Amino acid sequence: SFGAVHHRHVPRHTCATRQRCDCRPAPCRARSTSGTCPHGQPAVCFARHDADDPRLGQPLCLDCYNHGHQVVWNYFSGELWRRTKQAIERHLATLCRRRGIPFVRVVTASGKARSVPPVRVSHGKVAEMQRRAAVHFHALLRLDGIDPDDPDALVPPPAGITVDDLEAAIHAAASQITVTTPPHPDRPQGWMVAWGEQVDVRRINSANGELTDDKVAAYLAKYATKATEATGHCSTRLTPATVDDYANPEGDHLARLIDACWRLGRPTQHATAMGAPTVDDRQGHLDTKPNPYAGLRRWAHMLGFGGHFLTKARRYSVTFGQLHDTRATYRRIEDDEPADTINVGTLAYIGAGWLTEGDALLANTAARQRRESRRVGREELAHEAWLIGAAA
Repeated sequence: SFGAVHHRHVPRHTCATRQRCDCRPAPCRARSTSGTCPHGQPAVCFARHDADDPRLGQPLCLDCYNHGHQVVWNYFSGELWRRTKQAIERHLATLCRRRGIPFVRVVTASGKARSVPPVRVSHGKVAEMQRRAAVHFHALLRLDGIDPDDPDALVPPPAGITVDDLEAAIHAAASQITVTTPPHPDRPQGWMVAWGEQVDVRRINSANGELTDDKVAAYLAKYATKATEATGHCSTRLTPATVDDYANPEGDHLARLIDACWRLGRPTQHATAMGAPTVDDRQGHLDTKPNPYAGLRRWAHMLGFGGHFLTKARRYSVTFGQLHDTRATYRRIEDDEPADTINVGTLAYIGAGWLTEGDALLANTAARQRRESRRVGREELAHEAWLIGAAA
């Protein structure tokens, strides 16, 4: 956790469908003793939030919340997933050795023979952006075997390895694997990136043990449609000319996250070597060494997350190249085109942004006024809460 946020928790569901859940939630942040944080904000919340409450996902105290750590988590979450999958496969390989299951000898594409574990894990993964703007992964993991004559074939795992072992490997990897990010001038020891406590492992096979395509598609489609719009932020890639419209170190939750991306992704090596850089230095010079956090500026509009919303292992299902070829073949057959006919399409860039400078000025002015009004409103609410606490 990067800080306490308003959330909605239903201890026991009685509704027929979660899409139209009207169950009574528990209090948000109930405590036996009320108090305030070091910044004077209430540390409790007794509200029972509705599903569409705009406060959901918002920190109880913006100053206590670690916005920098969250954008670093979003940025390095892909590396955390990669190491976690490797740990799952190593755990299963160790089980095979302990149980005397022989490794499989296969011939690689280069013609070299090597011994590999008799099991492998294939995955399909969807990245979902939560309301608090932290990326959340939903992964489908499938346990496969290895055919020594055809390594690309899909075969069941050996009898000595079951889905129970896969579940145990997932829990072990999720609890042990961490990533320590490279040093940063703002944090020389780096940040630790690890999984939270909410690791939910479920078996999605049907009653007869068959995993249907419809069930997999429904599971992935549920989360594949969510992006940063769930947090309330929607913008194109930010530039030095547009970042000030969204980033604000004293603004709301999203404005501080974008500001953290821009601040942590700043050029660092050149500034260290040459002293405090000017505006031209910050935008016109390259670092003398690769900055591992430079991508935070590139993905500031995604709140630090630079991965694709859907990734999968090549052996999990058909590849995107095969799907592209299938669609192209279908269109040729559907249009009754001759086999030697090739369609050539061209795209031309027309433009982006506002049509005139006046439109841009009006939009930016309105955005600044709204941010200012929200800031004043938060200060008034905080002052009112302080007066109530002082009177009590």
